[in-house]
Amino acid sequence: MYRRGNYSSGEDFVLEYGDLRFTFNERDFRERCEQAARRLGFIGDAIAEAEAEDLINLVVNGEVTDPASALGEHVNECWPELVGPSDRSLVHWLRRLIFRSAWLDQRVKEGELDIIFDDDTGAFIYIQPDRGGEPIELAPEPSWGRVAYVRR
Repeated sequence: MYRRGNYSSGEDFVLEYGDLRFTFNERDFRERCEQAARRLGFIGDAIAEAEAEDLINLVVNGEVTDPASALGEHVNECWPELVGPSDRSLVHWLRRLIFRSAWLDQRVKEGELDIIFDDDTGAFIYIQPDRGGEPIELAPEPSWGRVAYVRR
């Protein structure tokens, strides 16, 4: 029986789902948090160190109890719009996208997937080499653009 490997870039942060245990170094986790927040439309460009600290606290703890930045304050001000049923909350989707990105990277590392650049969309696409280069379809994610954080 084939057992897939677990993604690991360090031991600073851990995400687990079922039998999978993904571990991240601090830089990798921060980048994945920012990437997920951008994909969800919650942030725009790169964020400052204190803003990243608040975003990471949101992902790890599910809330920002002691904001270090305006981003943390924004999360708390908009909390009723960010929280919801577990599968519809911003925290759920941030964690889901972080986990999904690491899962995909691990599949590339193990040779199950390849990455190509699509000139038409200007995006990278994961393809399945054993299926003639068929692209994999990722579940669409909701947008939090209506409550996006904009640096003041």
